Amino acid sequence: MTAVMELSDALAGAVARASGSVLAVHGRRRLPSTGVHWRAGLVVTANHTVEPDREVTLTAPDGRTLSARVAGRDPGLDIAVLRAEVESMPAADVADDGELRVGHLVLALGVGPRASAGIISALDVRGGRQPAGEVLAVDLTLYPGFSGGPLIDVRGRVVGITTSGVSRHLQCAIRAGAVGRLVEQVVRGGRIPRAYLGVGTQAVELPEPLRDRLSLAQRTAVIVLNIRSDGPAGAAGVVIGDLIVAIDGHAITEPEDLVAVLRPDRVGQVVAVSILRGGEPRELRVTVGERPQRA
Repeated sequence: MTAVMELSDALAGAVARASGSVLAVHGRRRLPSTGVHWRAGLVVTANHTVEPDREVTLTAPDGRTLSARVAGRDPGLDIAVLRAEVESMPAADVADDGELRVGHLVLALGVGPRASAGIISALDVRGGRQPAGEVLAVDLTLYPGFSGGPLIDVRGRVVGITTSGVSRHLQCAIRAGAVGRLVEQVVRGGRIPRAYLGVGTQAVELPEPLRDRLSLAQRTAVIVLNIRSDGPAGAAGVVIGDLIVAIDGHAITEPEDLVAVLRPDRVGQVVAVSILRGGEPRELRVTVGERPQRA
């Protein structure tokens, strides 16, 4: 019984330590999500809970209302970084997520504070659109409004940011290391660059005879419906009607796969774009560009 009480007290203490850096994020019409004061003046939350062109406000643990603006987004990892005057709040104690192991006890926090306990069930969520090794699977309940909140260890240190936006079937968290790299991009450059090819696409089904002839496992690809002549893909020779089937070996089965593959750190890199043109395979080398910012 003593060991159980000690564990119970340790979990309660972890929640108390971490909750001081947790805020409510009002970035959508329905219930608020959760955010974490990551470092001075920067708050991270789940990107899918912050609607474009919507004024964002935060509610601090002491009840104060703070204004915020989106400094950068990474839709592929479902992370948004917000700027806000929150220096009076403590920043999160971020752990080295390299120490995580399957079976480690963790807690997800929401505003309140509210907490949900469970374990790390997988260190690398496979089969999704996110890069390998950056998404954790957790065996706990993410209650409504928890997305964007911290996943903490038994010491109250943040090991990830929880989100319901990267998987329909699993409860997930983005590793603290991946989140930290996005925050660092905002610190260094003032924003998170958005990689793009300069094409508009739509998913299409690949005819079975074509798939058999080319030994393609995927059933769909994306067809280029429009293209910016001055964009990266246009400059590399991509034309309307081309079918994009893969980028650097990653299958492209629907437009969302482009978002996942074209991460911020891809800007300026040359990628191999595998296409079908007239039913024949080709490979083009495309230098990934940065999406122009809105005027």
